[in-house]
Amino acid sequence: QVQLVESGGGLVQAGGSLRLSCAASGGTFSSWFMGWFRQAPGKERECVAAINRSGGNTYYADSVNGRFTISRDNAKKTVNLQMNSLKPDDTAVYYCAAGSGFLDYARSRRADYEYWGQGTQVTVSS
Repeated sequence: QVQLVESGGGLVQAGGSLRLSCAASGGTFSSWFMGWFRQAPGKERECVAAINRSGGNTYYADSVNGRFTISRDNAKKTVNLQMNSLKPDDTAVYYCAAGSGFLDYARSRRADYEYWGQGTQVTVSS
């Protein structure tokens, strides 16, 4: 059974940084592409960053490009999201997701992901 567990969320002031981590168990981590999504109250869940199996291909939403960095460690079965220069608009529940589709690239479509974590709250105060 695949499990994804996020950690690292919290309350931070605008301009600050947080590092989210997602630990995976079950399944074969290196065979999954991974993504970080977020959902703010009243809004759709959106992909903020994604990474392919090897880590050589990444995707960033325009709203976070240049501020967030996704990385993965296949040996440790973890995927991280370093978030810098945080803004109040970044406030949301952040979810880690994993997918096993055939084509290996950083995917931003929610429908491509099969496994989801429970989410971790990130709150950025102004």
